[in-house]
Amino acid sequence: MLEGATIAVTESIEVESIDVACDGGEGAMGHPRVWLHIEHQTHDVVCPYCSRRYVLKEGAHVGGH
Repeated sequence: MLEGATIAVTESIEVESIDVACDGGEGAMGHPRVWLHIEHQTHDVVCPYCSRRYVLKEGAHVGGH
C-alpha cells in the first residue's frame, strides 16, 4: 500500500484469530484468497482487495504472542 493512502472500509468482521483469510466472498465476484495478519497494536487489519476490516474480538485468545 502507498504511504499516506487511505482505504474506504466496506464492512467490519469480528474474528477470533490473528490470521484470517479473505476472498471477498460473493463467489465468482470475489477476489484471490489472501491471508491477512491482525496488527498487534491496532487489533485489526484491512483487506487490500475488498476493504473489509477484520477486528479481533475482545477477549480472543491469540496464543503465546
